[in-house]
Amino acid sequence: MNFKPLSFTFPLLLVLLSACFTPKAQTASTAQENVQDTLLYPEETHFKNIIQLTFGGDNAEAYWSFDSKYLVFQRTSAINGIPCDQIFVGKVPERAGEPFTYKMISSGKGRTTCAFFTKDNKHIIYASTHMGGDECPPTPDRAKYGGKYIWPLYNSYDIFMADLDGNIVKQLTHAKGYDAEATFSPDGKLMVYTSDKEGDLEMYVMDLETGNEKRITNTLGYDGGAWFSPDGTKLIWRASRPKTDEEITEYKSLLAEGLVAPTNMEVFVADIDGSNAKQITNLGQANWAPSFMPDSERIIFASNHEYKRGFPFNMYTMNANGSGLTKVSRDKGFDAFPMFSPDRKKIVFSSNRNNGGTRDTNIFIADWVE
Repeated sequence: MNFKPLSFTFPLLLVLLSACFTPKAQTASTAQENVQDTLLYPEETHFKNIIQLTFGGDNAEAYWSFDSKYLVFQRTSAINGIPCDQIFVGKVPERAGEPFTYKMISSGKGRTTCAFFTKDNKHIIYASTHMGGDECPPTPDRAKYGGKYIWPLYNSYDIFMADLDGNIVKQLTHAKGYDAEATFSPDGKLMVYTSDKEGDLEMYVMDLETGNEKRITNTLGYDGGAWFSPDGTKLIWRASRPKTDEEITEYKSLLAEGLVAPTNMEVFVADIDGSNAKQITNLGQANWAPSFMPDSERIIFASNHEYKRGFPFNMYTMNANGSGLTKVSRDKGFDAFPMFSPDRKKIVFSSNRNNGGTRDTNIFIADWVE
C-alpha cells in the first residue's frame, strides 16, 4: 500500500497515549472567553451554541453516557503529568458559563484508549496496557519506516470495565495480543471490538452476559472503530483493504511486528452479525471515525480525502447507501470523533480549532441543526 507521510494532525487518529498521574478533578480554564470566531466557521450551519469543554493538551474520543449527561474521553497533557493517554469522565454543563469539570478514572498505569459508558451509566469500559507494565509503552520509530504513519498494536492491550471511581470490576478480554476499540449496542447487551488474536485485525461481537462471541469480519486488512446504529440493527466501521501483492506484503510484514499503517481507509456497514457487509465510501486516503446519526439512516465521519497533503481532516455526512456526501466542518487542521448524544440534541467532537496556534486538540459540543 502506498502509505503517505502525514502532518502532525493525523497522529490524532492514534490517540493512544498514557502515564502515572494522581486522579483529581480538573476544571477547564475560562481564560479564552474572548475568543474570535474560530469556535464556529460561517459555513458550519449544522452547529449552534458551540462550547469548548477542554483547553490544552490532546483531548479526544469523547463519547456520551446513555443518559446524555456525561462524557468519557482520553487525554494527554505532558505539562500536567500525563505523558500518554488516560481516561477521564466529566459532567456536561447544563447552563451557560458552567465549567466542564472532569476527573481521571483510569489507573494512571500503562496506556489507555477507546472508553465507552455502560448502559447503566455507572461504569465504563476501556482498553489498557497496564497489565504489561506501569510505564507508557514505546511509540514506533517512524523514521525506520520511511516517515510513514505507523500505529502500534500493543499486545498488552485488554479491555476492562471500571466504576466511576476508577475501580476495575471486570476484565472482558484475555487473549494475547491487541484487544481494543470497544463500544456497546444500544441495549447494552453486546460489545463490538477489534482484536488480532487470530492473526489479522478483525472485529468480534461479544454477548456480555454469557461471554460468548462471534468473529464478524474475515477479510485481510484492518477492521476497527465500530459502532452500532441507534436502532441496534447495523454496524459501521473503518477498514483498510490491501489489494496488490506489494500492499499485502507490507501489511503482513508490519502486522508481524505489531504495527499497522492505517492511512488508506474506507467506511463499511453490515448487519450486527457481519452479514450484508458493504463498502459505502470510495473516496481515497483516510475515511474513518464513522458513526450513525440518530435516524440510523445517515452517517457522519472524518476524512482528509479532499487534501492530497493529508490534512485538514473535516467531518462529513452521508446517507448509509453512500449517497449525499455533505461537508459539515471547516477547521483548517483537525475535526473528528463525532458522536451524537443519545437524546439526539447535541453532537460532540474533537478539533484543533481555537487552540491559539498550538497543536492542542480539544473537545467541543454543539446543538445539531438539520
